[in-house]
Amino acid sequence: MQTPEIRAFFDEPTNTVSYLAWDPATKIAAVIDPVLDWDHKSGTADTAFADRILKAAQQEGLAIRWVLETHAHADHLTAAPYIKAKTGAPIGIGEHIKDVQRIFRPVFDARDVKPEGGDFDRLFKDNERFMLGSLEIEVLHVPGHTPADVAYRIGQDVLVGDTIFMHDYGTARADFPGGDAHQLWRSIQRLLALPPETRLWICHDYKAPGRDQFAWQSTVAEQRAHNPHVKDGTTEAAFVAFRQRRDSTLAAPTLLLPSIQVNIRAGRFPEAEANGVRYLKIPVKTKAGHPAVFGEEPAR
Repeated sequence: MQTPEIRAFFDEPTNTVSYLAWDPATKIAAVIDPVLDWDHKSGTADTAFADRILKAAQQEGLAIRWVLETHAHADHLTAAPYIKAKTGAPIGIGEHIKDVQRIFRPVFDARDVKPEGGDFDRLFKDNERFMLGSLEIEVLHVPGHTPADVAYRIGQDVLVGDTIFMHDYGTARADFPGGDAHQLWRSIQRLLALPPETRLWICHDYKAPGRDQFAWQSTVAEQRAHNPHVKDGTTEAAFVAFRQRRDSTLAAPTLLLPSIQVNIRAGRFPEAEANGVRYLKIPVKTKAGHPAVFGEEPAR
């Protein structure tokens, strides 16, 4: 059985776990879901977190050959292009990122988002396989959180992205544009049909009630026995009703607007304006719908 080495890096400001996974035999590695440091108040980006991953790879004598995204995240900006610039590793993501781009391109008037995947170097199909050194990675399309979510399976280890959280916490939301609780249920069932000993590497953790430490590694058996949203005996109807009720109470992620417009470009920021400054867009709307809110005169 193929067994990769996997090291987790936890970014507490965004509750995100990035991973460095490698083949012990060849020292060929992949970085999964790398986080770009982002100060939302000042609009300042930094690479300290990504540099920790690169330093660890260097210390292990690894050659990074892939940067893999599980989806276009809504809660952090990706450091994928930085990792690519430092290592030459191509950026891969599921092919349904094209659906996410179609949804959000008009939201941000992002006409520079290239068609058919744009800035991503490789778009993976469901069940596609590719090599990490002597290890085989299988791509599992697991939509529901977003249309584009994928998980990466390497033998008995699966990097599950935002489909499912720790077995004492629950599951991901499904109310983003293109999300669907029914699809999420089916995607989670696909993961939970894997052998019970399969290790699941989680992309986010928020500390379940009663747990004092962050955690990100679970198993199929633990999920089926304990996950409060999808444990054995739960029906799809019950899950969907719960998920829709719960999601209706959730606030938008703090970094939603900068994250989505950067991440659908594979981490590329919009081009600089004539003054040399790059700008992100904030779509503005008003609950009242009154033109005076925007400083406009009402129609007569």
